[in-house]
Amino acid sequence: MKAIELILEKFLFASRWLLAPFYLGLVGSVAVLLWYFCIEFSHLIHMVMGSEGGVVVGVLSLVDLVLVANLMFIIIFAGYENFVSKIDTGDHEDRPDWMGHVDFADLKMKLISSIIAISGIELLKAFVNVATLTDHDLWWKVGIHVTFLFSGLCFAVMDKLGGDKKHGAGS
Repeated sequence: MKAIELILEKFLFASRWLLAPFYLGLVGSVAVLLWYFCIEFSHLIHMVMGSEGGVVVGVLSLVDLVLVANLMFIIIFAGYENFVSKIDTGDHEDRPDWMGHVDFADLKMKLISSIIAISGIELLKAFVNVATLTDHDLWWKVGIHVTFLFSGLCFAVMDKLGGDKKHGAGS
């Protein structure tokens, strides 16, 4: 019976590699974001001759895309290292300090923080173009942003109430 258990556990442990294609897909989505960033940047160049509000909204759109791309890489690196395998970069000088130190709780907080920041940028873009929005649309945008803020606050409170508990083996 112990032999069957050992085989089952080895199989389950090896199955973590089924996640690798998901992370490769996320890398591909960052490439799509880069393509879209280039398109938005070319629109910004054409917009420089236009209104100041248009340029500000264009720049905010680029910042928005950068935040999403950064978030994607945090998810890719932290998710891969938490669930699949450690990334061996040796002593590469460009290895981010946070790599290998972001656990699932940290990843959750980084995710909600990024979503709040992205939502805030979307709200700022709406305020810059307030004349083009109805009150109804603006209230929805504010309501969605406040919902994200409240959710982030709830996540932070739950993590704080959880204290210094560490999850996983050896704790």
